[in-house]
Amino acid sequence: KKKKKKKKKKKKKTQPSGEKKAMSKARDDTCGKVLQQLLKEIHEAGTYKSERIITTPQRGSIGVSTSKQEVINFCANNYLGLSDNPELIAAAKDCMDKRGFGMSSVRFICGTQDIHKELEQKISEFHHTEDTILYSSCFDANAGLFEAFLTDQDAIISDQLNHASIIDGVRLCSRASRYRYNHRDMADLEAKLKEAQKSRIRCVCTDGVFSMDGTIAPLREICDLCQKYDAILMVDESHAAGFLGATGRGAAEHCGVMDRVDVINSTLGKALGGASGGYTTGRRDIVEVLRQRARPYLFSNSVPPPLVGAYLKVFDLLSSTELRDRLERNTLYFRRKMTEAGFKLRGDDKAPIAPVMLGDARLATQFADEMLSLGIYVIGFSYPVVPKGEARIRVQLSAAHTQEHLDQCINAFISIGKKLKVIP
Repeated sequence: KKKKKKKKKKKKKTQPSGEKKAMSKARDDTCGKVLQQLLKEIHEAGTYKSERIITTPQRGSIGVSTSKQEVINFCANNYLGLSDNPELIAAAKDCMDKRGFGMSSVRFICGTQDIHKELEQKISEFHHTEDTILYSSCFDANAGLFEAFLTDQDAIISDQLNHASIIDGVRLCSRASRYRYNHRDMADLEAKLKEAQKSRIRCVCTDGVFSMDGTIAPLREICDLCQKYDAILMVDESHAAGFLGATGRGAAEHCGVMDRVDVINSTLGKALGGASGGYTTGRRDIVEVLRQRARPYLFSNSVPPPLVGAYLKVFDLLSSTELRDRLERNTLYFRRKMTEAGFKLRGDDKAPIAPVMLGDARLATQFADEMLSLGIYVIGFSYPVVPKGEARIRVQLSAAHTQEHLDQCINAFISIGKKLKVIP
């Protein structure tokens, strides 16, 4: 009997748990096989994306888990270098002490503090708009905009290279007619506006600065067409707010149309501090409808008080153009030196997004890996993030970069570019 009991115990120990059984079964089912094949194809195409682990705050030079030495970061959206700004950190701590850690509520129930309204007012003043509504991210702002007030009587006309969040926002508004015009092609935009003339509301939407190409939307010409065909205009300023334009108020300021844009969507998670948060600012009637109908606003928690406190400080700092001026100098220098070295760059000279075009996905990945070995942190982008055959390394400049940082990056590009026969 004792022997039998021991055998039973032994058998019990070797049996996998219910969780392990479930996991094993899931890997062998139809879905598991499909997913494994998909991952294999991604690996074979050279487009598999691995995450590098950062061990320091986000800043101009950072620590990574694979290197004993810090590397210079040229792939963050930290355009103004505010991600580790001591004044913002102090403001966040102070606000957390005074207003708490989180709201545990959406805005319309019990998630609106006085500081939320204060921040919305500051954003409106910054953009010279009538009203503002805060979101957890700009992705949410784009997801909530169109479906809140457009119906099957209306039309959305979108630039073909708009950010994924705009594309998803348009898809969510499945009732409206949808048109896509060629990137920055005003003749094609006009043709689409003519096609949509039977629609009640025509909404043109575009990025202010396109995140993968560094191109700036021709907003003056777009505004003229919107006026001609009675359309409203939405601009996503995520890669422009805080630094583009004479006082950093975005592509609308850069193009001289701040008073002609109906709706601006943007993020607080890039130049304006770098944490989470986004907003829609513009016409009061549109913002008022969004407070009643935008699902990401109605069903997502409020922006946490510590972040709100820090963002209030950000808009105080933006009263000076020192950081955006430094960023502009860094951008112009980097673009000039790289072009002189023989690299093909895309984008506008004023845009701190400088895509170095390589074409091949594997080459872009290899190039980025070798740059890291020289102390430069950049990432290769390929399909599906960018079109097939247009792989690139997207360099993003920051006010946190010093002249030494810029020269080290340029020299590394030249060294590896010659090694991999990208430049002569």
